[in-house]
Amino acid sequence: MYSKLTKSAAAATIVLMTASGCADMSATQRGTATGAGIGAGLGGLIGGTTSGGGSGRATRGAVIGAAAGAVIGNIWSKRMEAQKQQMEQATQGTGVQVSQTADNRLKLEIPSDISFDTGRSDIKGNFQPILQRFASTLQENPNTNVVIIGHTDSTGSDAINQPLSVDRASRTRDYLAGRGVNPNRITIEGRGSREPIASNADASGKARNRRVEIYVAEPAQG
Repeated sequence: MYSKLTKSAAAATIVLMTASGCADMSATQRGTATGAGIGAGLGGLIGGTTSGGGSGRATRGAVIGAAAGAVIGNIWSKRMEAQKQQMEQATQGTGVQVSQTADNRLKLEIPSDISFDTGRSDIKGNFQPILQRFASTLQENPNTNVVIIGHTDSTGSDAINQPLSVDRASRTRDYLAGRGVNPNRITIEGRGSREPIASNADASGKARNRRVEIYVAEPAQG
């Protein structure tokens, strides 16, 4: 049994170290991956200590644990559901997509006709009331954290698009901070044109790619 425990613990440690140490992961991806690593470790230990489990049971336990662990880091509380409903009402008819992600985050996807013009990071006038309402929901939910990711279309080079995407996320953060949200709760990222959701071959596709994604998470309290 000791051998099984040792192997399972070692596997869990490797998964956890790998998940939390990947430099090319975003902050939110690292959080989810770390949760998966913890889940894998717990699953492996439980499987390995079950009588008659063997290595197969430990492996199955790790896989099941990893799937469950992906959402261990965040909870979907009544407050999060209320915030989702409030943002759905605030953005109705605007084209903003509001959803709950698989890892229990609230996601707002803001298209370019609301957020930014080509090559610009100025927040448009019709984006402001959405951000104002969003700031209010964040103040009502002080335990949440926020990740803002800026994206561009393929116009221009990476040398232009990467800082532009960061600037778009930064401007969004600053606008929220100006409405009373603690900026320390907000992490910003820029992805340039690397993650298109539509073809960049035409204007409508480029408009979809020129966007901001906002994620809100309520971490489980330890």
